[in-house]
Amino acid sequence: MNTFVEALLEALRLILTLDPVVVEIALRSLQVTAIALVISAVLGVPTGAWLALTRFPGKRLFTAFIYTGMGMPPVVAGLAVYLLLSRTGPLGDLGWLFSLRAMVIAQVIIATPLVVGVSMSAVLAVDPSLGQQLRALGATVFQSRLAVLAEARVGVIVGLVAGFGSIISEVGAVMLVGGNIDGRTRVLTTAIVLETRKGNFDLAMALGIILLGLSFLANLVMALGQGRLSEPS
Repeated sequence: MNTFVEALLEALRLILTLDPVVVEIALRSLQVTAIALVISAVLGVPTGAWLALTRFPGKRLFTAFIYTGMGMPPVVAGLAVYLLLSRTGPLGDLGWLFSLRAMVIAQVIIATPLVVGVSMSAVLAVDPSLGQQLRALGATVFQSRLAVLAEARVGVIVGLVAGFGSIISEVGAVMLVGGNIDGRTRVLTTAIVLETRKGNFDLAMALGIILLGLSFLANLVMALGQGRLSEPS
């Protein structure tokens, strides 16, 4: 018990004094996750809306692949990226393995199916007659679909937050493709695993508190956003 309390107090001290190691790892995690989330949003939100509003041959099969991707083990994504970027892989000449770029690619693969799937469900939940009414009033196809997407904005935000939570807390994939290199690719999750194994429980706990805080902040933003966006204009 005393060990736990001492580790907790030391962890809080590391956070409050902005320990350079803690700050460096936290900022690197945010950098990688933010870049991956932006890319996933750019790819996933339009794709989800398009899937919800468009009929085409093979749509059910494509949707099944999306849902499968939503439940894909992150370590499988990491393995795929590792094989692509390894020296004998098709993209090995890029030299991206064990770099932040490789970690971003892995996180994009993990987050994008979530963003696509939740965005698609959110758009499908919008009243189907809305688009027809807008078209009858003279709106173009693009304008009507943009309006439908705007109505589904709360669900889209939920998808983005889910994507954020899935990648910032992921450890297997980033460990595989990033290598957990000190000063280069070490992020919150991989550092927690390493420091726990080394017995540095105070540092591991400090990083864990920051990770929980970031997840809580993301969900708080989502909850506040849902309240405001759901209010009638």
